[in-house]
Amino acid sequence: MPYIPNLIGAALWCLTASVSIPTQQTNTTPQTPAVTEQPKKAPFEAEIVAYETADKQAAPPTDAVLFIGSSSIRLWTSLPKDFPELKVINRGFGGSEIADSVRYAPRIVLPYKPKMIVFYAGGNDINAGKTPETVLKNYKAFVEEVHAALPKTRVVYISMNPAVSRWKKEAQFVEGNRLIQEYVDASAKKGMPLNYIDSHSKLLSAAGEARPAIYRTDGLHLNAKGYELWTSILHPQILALAAMEPETLKNTKLPAAP
Repeated sequence: MPYIPNLIGAALWCLTASVSIPTQQTNTTPQTPAVTEQPKKAPFEAEIVAYETADKQAAPPTDAVLFIGSSSIRLWTSLPKDFPELKVINRGFGGSEIADSVRYAPRIVLPYKPKMIVFYAGGNDINAGKTPETVLKNYKAFVEEVHAALPKTRVVYISMNPAVSRWKKEAQFVEGNRLIQEYVDASAKKGMPLNYIDSHSKLLSAAGEARPAIYRTDGLHLNAKGYELWTSILHPQILALAAMEPETLKNTKLPAAP
């Protein structure tokens, strides 16, 4: 009879010998350093920093009329010449929506303590797909941001203008203007220093269409002729409102409001 224990031992020895025991190895592959994501800059940050730098070099006037909003304000380079009676500050930044002015109000609105703010924005909002109701909501947010710190500052909304390149959005511009005018009128009755100026209807042709002759080749931004027309609409009304905040005026002779 075979000796079973020896057979079992031999089998175990063979099995053990066939199994290799791994030894610890040093990994010589260089480790790739973790990538640190840079924080995303807020839109228009460069433009706002440029304004802040300019303010440090030459402080803007106090008790001024601050014009703020999108590219129609930024491109209004003749603004001081068009309003020689007023101390004006231009803080437009092209492509901006109303929410951008809310975001940057603590940096390029509130520090100036303006007596009056002339605000033009909303068209980029509509073009980006926002509804007229959202435009109204965001404008209310801007007014609330301003009046929380400067409750006596008058805020004047300039209607969204028609544009050749955005004519398909015309009905939404009109509706947004209507909603904001209703809000302004209701608020003004409660004593809030808010005003609305309609330039939209006055920039249309006799047939009620956008006029290519007053726009640049992009069909969106006013050309020199367009700014001349826009100024003729806004100038007397803004001066009449500025007369209610006399510190903003360099002289007291005012044209009659239309």
